[in-house]
Amino acid sequence: MPKMKTRKAAAKRYEVTGSGKIRRRRAGKNHLLEHKGSSRLRSLSGKADVSESDLYKVERQCPYKKYLR
Repeated sequence: MPKMKTRKAAAKRYEVTGSGKIRRRRAGKNHLLEHKGSSRLRSLSGKADVSESDLYKVERQCPYKKYLR
């Protein structure tokens, strides 16, 4: 069976932590920032864990991501 291909767009969006969790950027920080409060923007700056329901999709798109550390 041939090797599975990684979706490169997805590989650039996610990162794996040392403990093996997959992290993502938060949505809502690209445009229309005038009316958003500064505390809201600060909370959007951090990374978030990928939810359990989406984890299967991310692992299918990046089959070798768990080995990159």
